[in-house]
Amino acid sequence: MIQAVLVDDERLALVKLEFMLKEIEAVNIVASYTDPVQAIQEAPSLEPDVIFIDIEMPEMNGLQAAAILQETCPNATIVFVTAYNHYAVEAFELNALDYILKPVRNDRLLKTVQRLEDRLTLAPKSTGEVYEITIRCLQSLRFERGGQPLNNLRWRTSKAQELFAFLLHNRNRFVSKDSLIDLLWPDFNLKKASTHLYTTIYQVRQCLKQSEVDLQISNVSGGEGYMLETGSLLIDATQWEHNILALESIGEDNYTAHQSLFDLYSGDYFGDYDYLWAEGERQRLRTIWLHHAMGMAQYYIDSSRIPEAVTVYQRVVQLQPYFEQGHLGLMKVYSSIGERSAVEEQYKTLKDLLKSELGIGLPASVEDWYEQWVFHNLRVQ
Repeated sequence: MIQAVLVDDERLALVKLEFMLKEIEAVNIVASYTDPVQAIQEAPSLEPDVIFIDIEMPEMNGLQAAAILQETCPNATIVFVTAYNHYAVEAFELNALDYILKPVRNDRLLKTVQRLEDRLTLAPKSTGEVYEITIRCLQSLRFERGGQPLNNLRWRTSKAQELFAFLLHNRNRFVSKDSLIDLLWPDFNLKKASTHLYTTIYQVRQCLKQSEVDLQISNVSGGEGYMLETGSLLIDATQWEHNILALESIGEDNYTAHQSLFDLYSGDYFGDYDYLWAEGERQRLRTIWLHHAMGMAQYYIDSSRIPEAVTVYQRVVQLQPYFEQGHLGLMKVYSSIGERSAVEEQYKTLKDLLKSELGIGLPASVEDWYEQWVFHNLRVQ
């Protein structure tokens, strides 16, 4: 049975909601409050499964109270009940399960309870062998279970894959139907685009279900949008960034850990796909990786581990061919070990790439270094 706590400063609204929920056998009301502060103080000891909370309340509104309750009651699901629909986006930024408008209708409340039951049913079990699902977003979108690829997961269309990728990018947040339509079917009329959206959502859900991937794509805000709830699912880009930032500066005692994380970056965030909406995150993660890579290369140079430095720079120019400092670093390392032909070849590679692909010349920093290198070599001959 679902254990519920209710919070609403209007006594009549609270009584009405209590009456409606008591008519649903799956719900047991353990406490009701007209004071959100009292609810915050007492709810943790009640261990509720769900907290129904009004938004418009004096002194402390429901959004503020819900943010605190999520911290003090981590296992409780939040459902907002309010007369105002302009709070929807803020509500779902708090990962609320649902957003019900007053006056509450019985059919609408039943849908919310059904979603609560579904969430509790799909909650991870404490017994039995668990195989974690990992979603990989670096370079391409891939699924793994227990470290093994899920090769049977096939998207019906490229639109289905992008829709899922966009929901994953905005995971645990409300995504409106309008934003999905504007993204995937901008040239269709609303009726036709809506039909395509519903069909594609169904295809994505079926694809996940058939591959036994327990991910919820929920209808939220009265059917005005969707939310992909990932729970404890692992996402490689998130794990990689967390581990990079948690490491101490590279040194003799941890350079192997740094190398492992460097190797795990298999490519840019959704790098195989032309998703313009991913470009901000793509650039952010790329910048973190490049900064880390250049630091590693310098450590290897300072430690006289020249082959390792060469390997790092080669990987940098392979994944980020327009990153001029990677090419320059490689030329400098080649120069330090007397590989003149390798310096000249790398210089030519970068020069030809920039001219043919971007129509630009070499940056002054590269040209100046190369000219000085050529001059030096002519003098020593």
